[in-house]
Amino acid sequence: MTTRQVAVSPARDQYAKPLLVALLSGCAVALALGLYARLHHPSNYALDVAGFSSPLYAKAWLTTVAVAFAVVQLITGSRITRRPASPAWMITLHRWSGRIAILLTVPVIIHCIYALGFQAYSARVLAHSVLGCLFYGAFVAKMLSLVRRDTMPNWVLAVLGGVVFALLIAVWATSALWLFATQGAHS
Repeated sequence: MTTRQVAVSPARDQYAKPLLVALLSGCAVALALGLYARLHHPSNYALDVAGFSSPLYAKAWLTTVAVAFAVVQLITGSRITRRPASPAWMITLHRWSGRIAILLTVPVIIHCIYALGFQAYSARVLAHSVLGCLFYGAFVAKMLSLVRRDTMPNWVLAVLGGVVFALLIAVWATSALWLFATQGAHS
């Protein structure tokens, strides 16, 4: 082994363990959400948000607005990644759009898990249930990798952010988009 190989190996490995911990934690969260949603008895208690005609539409619109904020995340994240000296307002916009997007999904997942549970009566619903669990698992992995941001390569956050975005779009497509396409934007 040459001196150069010895010097390079520790630098590469400094983020391997934290990344593995973040990924395994995300997997554990996704699995725990799925198992809990599947094993507990659904309460059928509906999310009732003022101004919406039904809990289904409340969830669809909250998720749609979350997707809009996620698009802002995608745009600002790609600009920040390409230009390290991005303006402070862009970094602030990126962080707050992500926070708002996640906060908008919290009532949705609470309703899905407690009122409906993990459903599998059709391919779309099964995909939606799995994707919802994976979304929160990927979000946890991304947040845990942020804790070690100083040792993580930039590509890690970009990839995990892209996965979170793609999963949110897939969750939205299997729920809100499907609802809007089959029953309209309101009931």
